[in-house]
Amino acid sequence: MKENVGRPILDENDRLARDNAQKLAAAGLTGVNVLASPGAGKTSLILRMLEYLKSFGLAGAVIEGNAAPSIDSERVRSQGFPAVQVNTGGGCHLDAAMVSHALLELGVGHAVRGPGAVFIENIGNLICPAGHRLGEKITLVVASVPEGDDKPVKYPAAFTIADLVALNKVDLLESVEFNPDAFATGLRTVNESCKVFEVSCRTDQGIDSLADWLVRTIRI
Repeated sequence: MKENVGRPILDENDRLARDNAQKLAAAGLTGVNVLASPGAGKTSLILRMLEYLKSFGLAGAVIEGNAAPSIDSERVRSQGFPAVQVNTGGGCHLDAAMVSHALLELGVGHAVRGPGAVFIENIGNLICPAGHRLGEKITLVVASVPEGDDKPVKYPAAFTIADLVALNKVDLLESVEFNPDAFATGLRTVNESCKVFEVSCRTDQGIDSLADWLVRTIRI
């Protein structure tokens, strides 16, 4: 029998992920791993959640994963929220070691303390990130109407691990071909229990409901 050479690497990642989870919990923070395809609206949605947390007196910070540019982290900081950029140098996902360094750079437990959340914006794809735990308590998958209604069927691994799915850009439903029933059926085929919210960062539709769920989960 061939040895699974990738298993020790994943085991070490899982160990570091548990350490990250403990650091976050000790600081009163909830880790939220945000997965999506490029252009689905991860950063826009995270900013809306940060604003909502702030209105409730809750802390919020972001770890931005990108292959190279720092556009998203600069956008978050320009809105007054702590953010750390993690450049993967072309890598297709964040890992627990990268997040561990980012937590130190953020000053989790010191400069950044809870109650609140640290959003970990993963690299923009729905394949590689699904296989690596980072220390999160919540996995949020962001899909968007322009991408099509078949995403849960095409990328089941990401949707299977989701605690929360945000279907973004629903204000475009009348402008593109998208079947909400087909999306819902595909999602429930791979994940029967995740919460689903239809949202639009442009019109604010559904944002309050999603943020309310997040606030309740953080407080629990």
